[in-house]
Amino acid sequence: MLHFDSDYMRGAHPEILNKLFETNWEQTTGYGSDEYTAGARKLILEACGLKDAEVFFMVGGTQTNATVIDGILYRHQGVVAADTAHINVHEAGAVEATGHKVLTIKSTNGKLSASDINEYIATFYRDESHKHMVEPGMVYISFPTELGTIYTKSELSELHDACKKANIPLFIDGARLGYGLASEECDITLSDLARLCDVFYIGGTKVGAFFGEAIVITNPSLLPNMIPLMKQHGGLLAKGRLLGLQFEVLFTNDLYFKISKNAINMAMKMKKAFIERGYKLFVDSPTNQQFFVLPNELIDKLSQHATFELWGPRCPEETPVRFVTDWGTSEDEIDSLIKLID
Repeated sequence: MLHFDSDYMRGAHPEILNKLFETNWEQTTGYGSDEYTAGARKLILEACGLKDAEVFFMVGGTQTNATVIDGILYRHQGVVAADTAHINVHEAGAVEATGHKVLTIKSTNGKLSASDINEYIATFYRDESHKHMVEPGMVYISFPTELGTIYTKSELSELHDACKKANIPLFIDGARLGYGLASEECDITLSDLARLCDVFYIGGTKVGAFFGEAIVITNPSLLPNMIPLMKQHGGLLAKGRLLGLQFEVLFTNDLYFKISKNAINMAMKMKKAFIERGYKLFVDSPTNQQFFVLPNELIDKLSQHATFELWGPRCPEETPVRFVTDWGTSEDEIDSLIKLID
């Protein structure tokens, strides 16, 4: 069976496995105070071109989103996000469970624009009863988005400026960050992204690690008490070195970026194959998530040999679907899928 459901289905890159095995019998201090975590922080800050920033590690994306958002917002505030945002549709109300509302704006191909933010903020404060409403306290976006699309440097710069104008922070969910940066259509570097937001995270769970997200706080004044905040959210791992060690490996010799590129290469080969055979794109994604509109008959046949997701309810004749490649997807897997669609 071929698997294209998501990008967290494999274990970890062999170099991580080797490092975990080599260091297994070592004893280190806990909660991220060990030398491997310190090494990972140093490498990440260097890759981001940052000096005055903080780096913390948590296990998963939902946990990270809920903790960062709760830590930044006041009790009466909510977070502005696209209607398609992960925190709005696929996190079971984790943000709302911390007492903060997700304030949604209709997106275009999964993206928010500076004009969206400007209009939302202006409309909120024009309302004479706004003091009785949930105040927009920050903006959340994903890079790439839930639809696999990416922001250009110009779009991200304008969003950053809009947030500065409104005096609210910009938070970027980077669960698939490596795949966005590796896209041929991306004109943003990691250092550009770090410069154009207040907080972001580098996803490891979906990009070569067993688990883990590296939170980079470019504006440390926003989250001055991160350790107790993580503890309150059940996110401070006692064996913190397991997180630090994985990111130290990923950010040695550009491994993170090299394996991310593999996912893009395989996704583009898949995309080309579907298009050449006359199948329509549901979304034109330049990253590792690929969306097609397929006849239900083909979906049923493929499902006997490959796993993938229906993107929404099944339609009468044809249905949007999502196929996802990852850091370990092989040419053989893509070739086998192409044989199936033939």
